[in-house]
Amino acid sequence: MPTTAQLLLNELDAEAATTRRVLERVPAERYDWRPHHRSLSAGQLAQHVASIPGAVARFAGADGFDVAAAPSDYKACGSREALLGSFDAAVASLRDALARLDEPAASAAWTLSFGGREIATWSRAGMIRTMGLNHLIHHRGELVVYLRLLDVPVPIVYGRSADENPFAQGTAA
Repeated sequence: MPTTAQLLLNELDAEAATTRRVLERVPAERYDWRPHHRSLSAGQLAQHVASIPGAVARFAGADGFDVAAAPSDYKACGSREALLGSFDAAVASLRDALARLDEPAASAAWTLSFGGREIATWSRAGMIRTMGLNHLIHHRGELVVYLRLLDVPVPIVYGRSADENPFAQGTAA
């Protein structure tokens, strides 16, 4: 039977490959574009998506995190190469954290708070799933909408894409 860490690692690998395809599509010349004045720019959102696995790797080494201590500004990526490099490094750090995660640590309590006030408590594995994978998938979905609004072909995420046919010759899936 696979360990909790192995199950999370398998899912991370699948989601990371899909996320990388989405990040590769964000046009560098449009990093400053925003769909709305209250939205993050495409570059800020892409960098946030790229950084999530690394943040979760850091969170996994602690018993909780206070959101009030987090910076409130989002940095934009500087280039496609830097964006993809930071994403690859973040995924590698989460893979390393999962390789060290044993069952007692996976089931230990982990608390998310704001200014010392508890927001949620999960198992550490639940935090990795929620703050890592679910959070990554959520923001990747936002980024896919940005791609559509920018008229950039949307890669297949799950199932189909109006822009890609996995059965057409020469089309990446």
